Amino acid sequence: MSYHDILNIIIFNRNSIIKITGVSIVIILLILIFIYPVSYKSTVTVLPPEKNNEMSGLSSLLNSQDFSSLLTTGTSSANSQLYQQILKSRTASVYVVKKLGLKKYFNTDNIYLAANKLEDHINVEVTKEGIIELTSEISTPFFPIFSNKDSVRALSAKISNDFVEGLDKINREKLSSKAKKARIYIEAQLQKTKIKLDSVENMLMVFQKLNKAVSLPEQVNAAIDAAAKLKAEIMKTEVELGLLEPNLRQDNKSLLALKNKLENLREQYNKMEMGSQDYLVAFKEIPELGKELANLLREVKIQNEVYTMLQQQYYKEKIQENRDLPTVEILDEAIPPLKASSPRIVFSTVMGGIFVFLFSSLIFVINDRKIYLFKNKKEQDV
Repeated sequence: MSYHDILNIIIFNRNSIIKITGVSIVIILLILIFIYPVSYKSTVTVLPPEKNNEMSGLSSLLNSQDFSSLLTTGTSSANSQLYQQILKSRTASVYVVKKLGLKKYFNTDNIYLAANKLEDHINVEVTKEGIIELTSEISTPFFPIFSNKDSVRALSAKISNDFVEGLDKINREKLSSKAKKARIYIEAQLQKTKIKLDSVENMLMVFQKLNKAVSLPEQVNAAIDAAAKLKAEIMKTEVELGLLEPNLRQDNKSLLALKNKLENLREQYNKMEMGSQDYLVAFKEIPELGKELANLLREVKIQNEVYTMLQQQYYKEKIQENRDLPTVEILDEAIPPLKASSPRIVFSTVMGGIFVFLFSSLIFVINDRKIYLFKNKKEQDV
């Protein structure tokens, strides 16, 4: 059968085809207007977190800067992809379900089942600039004319905004948890240092009382100051290692660099204690009485510096643990949408009409073909 024959069949049956198509278009239009659920989309956009990485935090440690940057950097330790995964997590969905009471909306008594259904209604994307876009799509039941469309619009916006609120809550809880672990660790080191400091101060007091407070030359005092700072740096580096080792692999370059730094510091300190020619004053050359006093003074200064450093860090971690500042910056808050995202009534009706037209034309062509074959067969039999 040629295209010319097919076209003739369609033209010959055009009235029937047009009637079928017209009736179908009316039916499709009525279904889309009165029966098919209406969906609304609402989008919230979140600014990307400040860029920071593990290396920048570790480099600050190697440069003898504050090591709180690793555990209390707020949003700087995250990235847009991490935010995206948190928004897609079950924890975030459960938070929104609880806050908005969506179990009834999803017709279930199980909060986790409701959370799973909610995940199918959201879409999270990250633009090339790192901006996070979360879109929630909420639909009315069938026969939308009997539903409150305004409440569905508002619910769509609330879900989007509450997901971002959940992201902020989860982020703050994680940061607070990290700060708490750091605070507990530093608190333990602070107590140990305090005990050592008290012990050394008592020993110094007893020594000075027994020996009438022996004084040392300026060179010895300078050597003591240098040794105290060196020992304090060693202990600070040991504390930093204690914080980092549980969280990093042993072959991490920055961790290895920190260990090398500790070895170098210990080597320098050992040289100073043993009387290396690199230093003006060797402790072994000081008279025994003066050397004992120098050791006591040095140890007191060491413990004082370490204690001061730990105390400052302790309060920083305590503040981070208890602070309640937002960690997520919203660029555009979600608002109730003005137009429905679906159904696209005109487009769907036109496409449905085209499909019905083609399908009915195909039926007429097939029937005509069957009639033609039947007649030919009958003529051949005669």
